[in-house]
Amino acid sequence: MDKSIIASEETLVAPVVVPTATEQASAGPAYLVLGGISFSHFLNDTMQSLIPSVYPILKENYALDFAQIGMITLAFQVTASLLQPVVGYVTDRKAQPFSLAIGMGSTFVGLLLLSVAHVYGMILISAGLIGLGSAVFAQSVFQVGGNFGAAMGPVLAALIIVPFGQPSIAWFSSIAFVAIVLLFQIGRWYKPRIAPRRSAKPARSPEAPTATRTAVALAILIVLVFSKFIYMSSLTSYYTFYLIEKFHVSTQTSQLLLFVFLGAVAVGVYFGGPLGDRFGRRYVIWLSILGVLPFTLLLPFANLPGTVALSVIIGLIISSAMPAIIVFAQELMPHRFGMISGMFFGFAFGAAGIGAAILGEVADAKGIEFVYQICAFLPAIGLLAMFLPKMPKIPRA
Repeated sequence: MDKSIIASEETLVAPVVVPTATEQASAGPAYLVLGGISFSHFLNDTMQSLIPSVYPILKENYALDFAQIGMITLAFQVTASLLQPVVGYVTDRKAQPFSLAIGMGSTFVGLLLLSVAHVYGMILISAGLIGLGSAVFAQSVFQVGGNFGAAMGPVLAALIIVPFGQPSIAWFSSIAFVAIVLLFQIGRWYKPRIAPRRSAKPARSPEAPTATRTAVALAILIVLVFSKFIYMSSLTSYYTFYLIEKFHVSTQTSQLLLFVFLGAVAVGVYFGGPLGDRFGRRYVIWLSILGVLPFTLLLPFANLPGTVALSVIIGLIISSAMPAIIVFAQELMPHRFGMISGMFFGFAFGAAGIGAAILGEVADAKGIEFVYQICAFLPAIGLLAMFLPKMPKIPRA
């Protein structure tokens, strides 16, 4: 199995009882469960992505400026970023079979509140509750399922929310309810299969980096995640506004073009793991962040077809780094898989939220096009990947 998939399974898949010959005959249901979790992650991130997709509607209905739009993203991302390392730490110590259902419940409540929110403060609270659900789900299996779900949000917003208005957001809570029921059943299946945690740590390879080099490598990875997600935030939070302002497209068209970008991101995440396994995660990290630089520099000067084409290329390249970054960090600290996943996904969410808030202020002061001109240089930080240590090769199973 692809290591990028294994790396994102840590919260739900704690060490389980070794199956006997009889139990191996029932392996089929386990694959159904994994498929159910992946599908639920797809539904979760579909609902999560509704937030940036409805920004043009919220901005028009409540006369919000870009700084206030950025604060909505910050409210959503910060709740997720603060809790994800905690979730990772807790699940490293003790598996929580019903955590995914509880997280989906928070998303359910957040969607209902967002559909009836008529004041800015309530919108922020709704976004924060949806972020709580993401704090749990970003740790579960099959991150790719989540990325494809994130790409579907703008399409649903264009087809449903734009024609029927803000109250139609409540319709999506029915999806959350179905997912809660599914995840609760999965939790019941998983609970009796949890085995006690073993206190022994895996043996450290003599070729592994020293503690100092490990700390430096983790710091470099965090900086790379920072640059990647600040740039991604400029696209996910403000891409629709950029298209509307520069090319005078409709709100629905801008949301469909956002779907095109997010679809490319999902594809890039899917291929990032296998490429890291084949060519080495260090090289994939380096090329996926630094390699996108020529395209980000061209984006502010492109026409509409060129902008769409460049956004697809940027999404494919830059998103391929995340599986490699997470697995690389987990190989640096193999006894802290859940904590590392939580820390990096949490930091990514936090960086995106803070970046969105800052970029909103810049957009109000200098214009949305200026935001893309300055963000174009962020991938140059990918040069730091050259200082990552070479990891010992792990034999394939």
